[in-house]
Amino acid sequence: MLKRSLIHSSLNDNDIQIVTGSCPHDCPDTCAWQVAVDKNSGRALDIWGHPDHPITQGKLCGKVDRYLERTYHNERLTHPLRRTGAKGSGQFEPVSWDTAISEIAERLQQVVDTYGEEAVLPYSYAGTMGQIQGYGGPFRFFHKLGASQLARTICSEPGMQGYMYTIGSTISMEMEAFAHAKLILLWGTNTLTSNMHLWPFIQEARKKGAKVIVIDPAQTRTAQAADEWVPIHPGTDTALALAMMHVIIDEGLWDQVYVENFTLGFEQLCERVLEWTPIRAAEITGIAPERIEKLAREYARNTPAAIRINYGLQRHANGGMTARTIACLPALIGAWQEYGGGIQLSTSGETRHLDTTSLYRLDLLSGRQPRTINMIRLGDALSLDPAKIARSHYHPRPTDPVPTADQAGPQVKALFVYNTNPAAVNPDQAAVLQGLKRDDLFTVVLEHFQTDTADYADYLLPATTQLEHWDLIRPYGHIYLTVNRPAISPLGESLSNSEIFRRLARAMGFQDSCFEQDDESMLRELIEVQTHPVFDGVTWDALCTQPQVRLNVPTPYLPFAQGNFPTPSGKCEFYSKRMAEDGYDPLPNYSDPNWRSADPTHRGAAGAKNGTDRQNGTFSNDASNNASNDTIYNRNGDRQGSLVCISPPAHSFLNSTFVNVERFRQREEEPLLWIHPSDATQRDVLDKAAVNVYNELGCVTLTAKVTEKVMPGTVLSPGIWWNKLSGDGRNINQVTSQSETDMGGGATFYDLLVDVEMVDSEQQ
Repeated sequence: MLKRSLIHSSLNDNDIQIVTGSCPHDCPDTCAWQVAVDKNSGRALDIWGHPDHPITQGKLCGKVDRYLERTYHNERLTHPLRRTGAKGSGQFEPVSWDTAISEIAERLQQVVDTYGEEAVLPYSYAGTMGQIQGYGGPFRFFHKLGASQLARTICSEPGMQGYMYTIGSTISMEMEAFAHAKLILLWGTNTLTSNMHLWPFIQEARKKGAKVIVIDPAQTRTAQAADEWVPIHPGTDTALALAMMHVIIDEGLWDQVYVENFTLGFEQLCERVLEWTPIRAAEITGIAPERIEKLAREYARNTPAAIRINYGLQRHANGGMTARTIACLPALIGAWQEYGGGIQLSTSGETRHLDTTSLYRLDLLSGRQPRTINMIRLGDALSLDPAKIARSHYHPRPTDPVPTADQAGPQVKALFVYNTNPAAVNPDQAAVLQGLKRDDLFTVVLEHFQTDTADYADYLLPATTQLEHWDLIRPYGHIYLTVNRPAISPLGESLSNSEIFRRLARAMGFQDSCFEQDDESMLRELIEVQTHPVFDGVTWDALCTQPQVRLNVPTPYLPFAQGNFPTPSGKCEFYSKRMAEDGYDPLPNYSDPNWRSADPTHRGAAGAKNGTDRQNGTFSNDASNNASNDTIYNRNGDRQGSLVCISPPAHSFLNSTFVNVERFRQREEEPLLWIHPSDATQRDVLDKAAVNVYNELGCVTLTAKVTEKVMPGTVLSPGIWWNKLSGDGRNINQVTSQSETDMGGGATFYDLLVDVEMVDSEQQ
């Protein structure tokens, strides 16, 4: 890679072409970038953030800033491969595209003829967020085939559902508004790792006197950079929000005019939060009552006040209700009335108006209604047990029917994996790997590298990266659209996802004209058919000539200053009739996370064990002073106590992407387990020592990092490491379960109990 200063000095050089594109990864920032390409060699020389993009502002995260290292990595897949060894062995031989497509189509047809269309399962997520490569191209193929549908629940669904019960949509504050806030609560979000382009707006607010408070079980990079860290037990955020509302209402800090005009159910809410005193919440959350009271007053009095929540706080059994409850706070104090006030979970409420009918082509189903599989239950879905297959069906609400074993449908006999790495990222890893090992399961993987999942493929097909294909990314952290143009030709024989499925469609004999449509035409048509007012001014020409196009919303954007919530009542719904109809409590309410229900002796489950002295009424807010588990694993073999385990993203990885890039793997050093000194002492765990982390699902060996940056009683394992690049060939998902959240059928990655024990010297 040439020095960046040299590239920038050569922008007008006739030998260098500058191509605008957009980052495809699962991140709210959706950065616009520029790529310098040598016209003679066709090779990309450098990449940087587009300086004219209001959010990117010329900067990329540390990972994407090195995107060329990933694109030109020496282990990049560039030819179709066919398995030669046992499943999981990773042994392949090269074949031509014609051979691969022909043989895959033949095997796929055999599956359909023998077991039916639903025996085919497409499996994908957000390896690319592109409308063409992530959704449109593959969706057309599987709709025509009639394959099982996939509920893509692994990341955000519970929080989105809970938020929408309250707000009516995922409409949120725009990112720029945070610069105008006087108080910012970063609640369950590590902004500097997973949303870095929000930070400059936060810093702008701080320069004007704003206070930034981080609420998180761990002292993350963001918590260290903020004005204050408020440590909280995982999965207890709802209790904190209810107690804050208790204080706000009890002390008359709520906005009477806004509440009376633009909310529904205030009287019922008052009755509900009456019982949620700060003392009660303190016993659950581990936060001192006095600090809860102060936090509520700070939030209500320092307007405009902004809240940024992220998806970590909804990866618990009560995750949907958590997001629903926190989303009530801005309306209670009237925060939506001022620019800089409100809440952001996702800005996708506006981009959801994108009409994808012409792109996804649901009409190709021809009236069929295939079963829908919940992606977090892939281990169950790949089982041969009808009861487990039935359990894998998507039923996200209490009122949804749960199929019986007789209604499960066929076993999955063909699996297509693209844009994800389930062998590494899915919960209940042992069950997933057991399913992938099945000799009767025909598996096709589209990938850039030979990942953990790729090792189990029958055919491994080389896919293009974002530098090599067209796409449009629908952002969820801001409201600017950017088209991605291909900057370089595909490496080797790699093809875009859309082209691979076009070739498969032809081999399967599909005659529909949509399978002849190229990517640029698909995108142009997608833009031209939009009719919603939010897309006024968003034209194909504008997208091709500008680094970004802002959606047609007012500037500044104050979506709910005068109410107009997209709920059935048109108001922010403290009381939700829809929730009652769907089988939920219609009011905000707290329920225990799984870990707290499973282990009542754990810290936080009883006030006397988490810093509260019931006799003298004192309470310590210092996380290091909170008592640790009063029971631990007994070396004689009796399990007597456990720790809550959370696994947020490592700073240098994006889910399992970038793990195989040596630079980033070296930065993360090795798979770690953060553990508080008090918990380490009770377990004779030494810093930098190998420890076994285990529960009833499995065991993984990690390296202990003894630190006060995590709450006592909680351990943290930064993820997500590839199994094959981990010390013992496993990662933290050995101990995560397929259990579902209260809403949306989401994953409970941060809601589990583990035991931790030093690895015996004989094991090392």
